[in-house]
Amino acid sequence: MTGPRYMLLSALAFAFMGAMVKIASEQGLPLLQIIFVRALISVFLSLIDIRRSGAHPLGKQRGLLLARGLVGFLSLIGVFYAFTHLPYAQATVLQYLHPVFTAGLAFWFLAERPSSSTLICIALSLLGLVCMVSPYFLTTNTVVIPITALLAGLGGAFGSGVAYTLVRKLATTEHPSVIVLYFPMVCIPATLLLGANHFIWPDQMGWLALIGVGCFTQLGQLSLTKAMQTDSASKATSLSYLQIVFAAGLGWLLFEEIPATATFIGAGFILMGALSSAGIPSKPQKKAHASSR
Repeated sequence: MTGPRYMLLSALAFAFMGAMVKIASEQGLPLLQIIFVRALISVFLSLIDIRRSGAHPLGKQRGLLLARGLVGFLSLIGVFYAFTHLPYAQATVLQYLHPVFTAGLAFWFLAERPSSSTLICIALSLLGLVCMVSPYFLTTNTVVIPITALLAGLGGAFGSGVAYTLVRKLATTEHPSVIVLYFPMVCIPATLLLGANHFIWPDQMGWLALIGVGCFTQLGQLSLTKAMQTDSASKATSLSYLQIVFAAGLGWLLFEEIPATATFIGAGFILMGALSSAGIPSKPQKKAHASSR
């Protein structure tokens, strides 16, 4: 497994996670309850993997690990706030600014100079994203955008960039499941404090959706961390735009959402960017880079 392949798996897992979130919300489950159950499953799976590997559950760089958890939770709140208070297109554009922030932060703090293929990937992906959401802009251009929601979306994207940069920094010394563990360690008490009074008991479909959210989140987070261990932060996160393509396909398969022509054009640009960043055909990775154990 190479870095681009891990990121491909991560994007696919997060796309499935988004589909499970949509199904759970259609079952009437509150957003904070979905985050809470997702965090519980993540803690359970992370501790199993940590025990199997023999790593210390609290890790070595505990200050940075806690910071990663806090930043991740705050950025998640910002992204979700934007999605609930902005038109879909604008919120999506804001969310997927995070690879740009990650590239800048990794250059500034980690001295990682993005390659030309990474810059091309980001440019093509942004162009593809604009193509995909342009029909929504044309139908919502008379809506006044709330400044608070706009700042929350930008803050969420920037926070994601900070979190991914911290993951890249921590990936050199920490086990992937230890890095993943700190995010739910912050989410569980925070969601209980903010929304426990509104939790409801799910039905069978609701439980299946919640379990799916947790399992696909864990797969996505672990794959993302492995990608960070084998590639630069900017290159790894530039491939996250593939999640948009996967999400469009799942929307068609699961929710009968027929993609527009602009979606296909945008998906083409994103795939071109992904191929550029991945460097296909890619050179074989050294065996030492394939393992983080």
